[in-house]
Amino acid sequence: MTSIKYIERISGEIVDELVPGEGILKWLYSSVLGKASLHLLVKRKIVSVVGGWFMNSRLSKPQIDKFIEKNQIDLSLYNISDSNAFKNFNEFFYRKIRMDKRPIADGVVSPADGKAIAFQSIKDIPSFFLKGSQFTVQSFLDNELLSEKYADGSMLIVRLAPADYHRFHFPASGLISESKEIKGRYFSVSPMALRESLEIFCRNLRVYSTLKTEDYGDVLISEVGATMVGSIIQTYTNNSEVKSGDEKGYFAFGGSTVVLFFEKNKMKFSDDLIKNTKGGFETAVQMGESIGNKFIE
Repeated sequence: MTSIKYIERISGEIVDELVPGEGILKWLYSSVLGKASLHLLVKRKIVSVVGGWFMNSRLSKPQIDKFIEKNQIDLSLYNISDSNAFKNFNEFFYRKIRMDKRPIADGVVSPADGKAIAFQSIKDIPSFFLKGSQFTVQSFLDNELLSEKYADGSMLIVRLAPADYHRFHFPASGLISESKEIKGRYFSVSPMALRESLEIFCRNLRVYSTLKTEDYGDVLISEVGATMVGSIIQTYTNNSEVKSGDEKGYFAFGGSTVVLFFEKNKMKFSDDLIKNTKGGFETAVQMGESIGNKFIE
């Protein structure tokens, strides 16, 4: 395994994140033969379908305690603290957190636990990714009106690793629309894959909805599928009023991503997120932490 460096937000310490399967990921996403093999597997959804079936079966139950020990997961933070109470690995994987353990900050908050990068201007994206110029709002949203609306705006990407809490929440209070799906594949969103090209986001399955807020304009929230992610489940009520920190949904097994789009000059990201991103680092964030506030000219 190799490591990707990120910054712990509280301490400011640079930490190594171990990436399982680095060798095979590098081969799949960098070599000609690897890319050909990758497209064949992903196109047929072999890995995700078989993996999803296994994780939903009782056969996966023995993997729970192994996963907890390996990743040092503290179950006391969750509604179910006994690992034996889960029927299968997926039930454990999208376990619910105790909200008294996660106070919701003021301003715009992180929608999920994970590693975040923030761009005050979407035009800054190429500075972080090796091939970031291949990413456009139009290719991601596949909607001309929305791409025009957010083209000069801001964007946050929160990448969830398998060991992270896998429910996602609303970043602010407002009126939430119904979700729309953009069909796509199930490429890995491992940091090894993303560093090769952010274009992966524009080719994967993704779901998006719009949160209308008083202070931050219309916030577009998108969840992105990935290898082994059997489904993206929305648990909120369409066209309802929600509060900051309320649950929006969850991912089934696999690492995945939540992307937020903001209109231009509607919100300002926290200085540390911008600084770390410009330095080439992701920042570890937790759901409910402040990531920004209303933009003031």
